[in-house]
Amino acid sequence: MKIAISITLALLSVQFSSSQNTADQIKSPSEFFPKEKAKVLIMGTFHFNFPGLDTHKTSDSNKIDVLKEPKKSEVTALVEYIKKFNPNKILIEARTDWNDRYQAYRTGEYRDKRDERYQVAMRIAHELDFDSIFSVDAPTLESELFEKDSLLTKSLTNKINWDAKDPYFDKAFEWIDHRDSLMKQVHLLDFIKKMNRRESHNANFGLYLTGAMATEDYDGADKLTIWWYNRNVRIFSNILKLTSGPEDRILLVIGNGHAAILRQLFEASPQFEFVEFEGLKD
Repeated sequence: MKIAISITLALLSVQFSSSQNTADQIKSPSEFFPKEKAKVLIMGTFHFNFPGLDTHKTSDSNKIDVLKEPKKSEVTALVEYIKKFNPNKILIEARTDWNDRYQAYRTGEYRDKRDERYQVAMRIAHELDFDSIFSVDAPTLESELFEKDSLLTKSLTNKINWDAKDPYFDKAFEWIDHRDSLMKQVHLLDFIKKMNRRESHNANFGLYLTGAMATEDYDGADKLTIWWYNRNVRIFSNILKLTSGPEDRILLVIGNGHAAILRQLFEASPQFEFVEFEGLKD
C-alpha cells in the first residue's frame, strides 16, 4: 500500500513539474515590446492658488502662500527635486495654448502668480531653457454630447441623487481635512511626495466609485464613463500625440485627482514607463 502511494505521489510530482515547465515556456508580453520606453513623471498636486473649483474646499486657516517664506523656499526645493528627472517636455493642465504666457514668464512676468503652472512648470521649463510648454487638458464626451442633444444626455444620468448620504465620501473628506491641516507644517516636497503615492492616487479615484455608482439603469456608471474617466483618457490621448519616442522624458503638472487614472493608463501602456514621484535619485 505504501509503495502504491509513493508511486502515485511521484507520478503527480512529475506531472506537476511537467505542467510547470510547459507554462514557463509561455513568454511574457513584455518580451514582445521594445525595452526602451518614454518615461513619464506626474506631479499630482493641489492647486497652489486655491481657486475653490473642486468639490472639497480647503479652509482658509489651512491655506499656504507659496510666495512667502517658508513655502517660497520649499517651492525651490520642490523644483530642484523635480529637475533630477531631467525632463525634455513639460505638460500642464490647460485647454488653451499657454505659450504666450510662458514667453512672458521668461521675460519676468507672472512671477507673482501662485498657480503651480507658473511656480513649478514654467519655472522648470525656463531654468532648463525650454522653448515651449504643452497644454493637454481636454473637454469631456459628456459636454460634447450635451451640445448635440441635451435631453438625451440628461436622460443618461438623471437618476443620480447627488444629495444622497455616502459614508465613504464623508470619510474621504475627513482624510482630506486631516491632510490639509498639516499643509503648513509639512515641507511642501514631502507633502507632494505623499500625495503621489499609489494609495493616495487610488483613494482619490475611489471617491468616484462609491454611492453615486449604485443607481438604476447604470446612470452612475455612464456618468463616470462619459465625464471623469473620459476626460482623463482624452488627456492621455493628447500626451500620446506629443510623444516622439522612447527618448522622451515627460513631466506632467496636473491636479492630483487626475493622477490615479493617468497612472493606470501609463502603467498599462507598452509605450511608457511610469516614474514614481518619490523615487527620483541624484
